[in-house]
Amino acid sequence: MSPEFIPPAKPIIGDEERKAVDAVLASGQLAQGTEVASFEEEFSQVLLDGRAAVAVNSGTSGLHLGLLAAGIGAGDEVIVPSFTFAATANSVALTGATPVFADVDPDYYTLDPASVEAKITDRTAAIMPVHLYGHPFNVDAIGALATKHGVKVFEDAAQAHGAAVNGRKVGTFGDFAMFSLYPTKNMTSGEGGMVSTGLADVERRLRLLRNQGMERQYENELVGFNCRMTNIHAAIGRVQLTKVNGWTKTRQENAAFFDANIEGVVTPKVAEGYEHVYHQYTIRIAEDRDGFAKALREEYNVGCGVYYPIPNHRLAPFQTSDDLPVTEEAAASVLSLPVHPSLSQDDLDRIVAAVNAVAKAGS
Repeated sequence: MSPEFIPPAKPIIGDEERKAVDAVLASGQLAQGTEVASFEEEFSQVLLDGRAAVAVNSGTSGLHLGLLAAGIGAGDEVIVPSFTFAATANSVALTGATPVFADVDPDYYTLDPASVEAKITDRTAAIMPVHLYGHPFNVDAIGALATKHGVKVFEDAAQAHGAAVNGRKVGTFGDFAMFSLYPTKNMTSGEGGMVSTGLADVERRLRLLRNQGMERQYENELVGFNCRMTNIHAAIGRVQLTKVNGWTKTRQENAAFFDANIEGVVTPKVAEGYEHVYHQYTIRIAEDRDGFAKALREEYNVGCGVYYPIPNHRLAPFQTSDDLPVTEEAAASVLSLPVHPSLSQDDLDRIVAAVNAVAKAGS
C-alpha cells in the first residue's frame, strides 16, 4: 500500500476560524465593517511594526490599487522581476503603465540590482521587487538605486508575511507593500490582500479606490473599484494572525531539517541578517527538473511545485526579447518542496528520503 500523499501546500482552517465566521454570519454584518477594521489594526501591529494596513479582496487588487494610489499610470515604467507570478506585471499593466523586466540574482531569485540599474530610463517611475518564496529582496541595494535615480520602491510581499531584514519587517521599506491572503500563503483570509503604507495620502487613496471612490456613502471623490474585503474573510484572517508567527517558526524548523539532511541538490540560501519565512522551500535541480518532480510525485507520493515555469517576459501579454539568463535558468531548474506547518516528522523524513533517492538515481 502506497504511503499517503504529502501535499505541496495545505491551508490550516480550524474550529476557531469556523466560530469566527459563524459569529459574523449570526451578526448579519457581512460586508466590509468593524471586523475588517480590526483585522487591519491587528495586522499592522503583528506584522508591520504599526504601519497602516488597508484590507482588499485579493493580492492582485492590492498591487493594482497600491500602484494607482502611488500615482502610477500611462507613460510610466515600473521595473519588475520576470521570475514571479504574473500578478506582479499584470497589476502594472492594469494601471496603463509598462512593466519592464529585470533579471534576478542566482542565490535568492530576487531582483538583481545591476540588472535593475541597466533598465532605468527617464520614464522609470518605480521599482517593484518581489520578496520571493519568503526571502526578502536586497533592500539596501534597491533602496540606494531608487534614491540615486529618484524613483519609488514598492514591495510585492505576497509570500513574505513576517520576513525581516536586520530585524525590520518587510512591508515597511517601500511607499507601499502588498501581502496576499490566498489560501496557500503563510496565513489566509480565505481570499484577500493587505496593503501597507507609511504615507497618509497613499493610505487615503487606497481606502477610496477600494470603495468606489467613497469615504462617505454616495460622496464619490474619484473613480474607484469594489475591492473591499468582507467581514467574513476578515474574521478568518484575524484568527490566522494569532497563529502565523508560530507557523513561521515551524516552517523555519522544517527548512532547517531539510538543510541538514537533503543531499544531491542545491538547497536555499539565506542572506546574512535576513529572516526567511519559507513560503516555499525551493531547491534547484541541475538536470531534468521535470523528471525529478514526476519521480517525487509518482514513485514517492511527495507533492512539489514549480514556481515559476514560464517567466513573465515569455508570457503572451508581455513577450519581449529581453536577455534574462538567470531567470531562464531558474525557471528551468527550480522545484519547491512541501514545508508547511502541517508536516509531521514522518512526512519530513519521507520528503528527505525521496529527494535523496531521486537525486542519487539521477547522478
